[in-house]
Amino acid sequence: MNIHVTEQAEAILKEKLAHKPGIIRLIYDTEGCGCAVNGVPGLRIIEEVATMDVPIHTDSTLSFAIHQKHGIFFEEHLKLSTTPDSCSFRLEGREQSYGTHVQLIDIR
Repeated sequence: MNIHVTEQAEAILKEKLAHKPGIIRLIYDTEGCGCAVNGVPGLRIIEEVATMDVPIHTDSTLSFAIHQKHGIFFEEHLKLSTTPDSCSFRLEGREQSYGTHVQLIDIR
């Protein structure tokens, strides 16, 4: 999996990291969605990768990971950008938009 991170998105991610170590994990959150295949994408700042996480290739200087079972919910090539108000992120692939208000939560 590959994620192209826009300059503005990378700047906001770095600001949220606040010069502390961290990895950006792409998640597919199914909590409260009724079914394991219905979910919403999200971003989490974590201290270290979990055993089942795999790296995501990116053109960013930041490190990204995803749980190996969540990869099936996304296309191979993704783009992470920001919304016009820069309060959340937009995640899209070549075939579809995964979310226009993808939340970033720091769980370090």
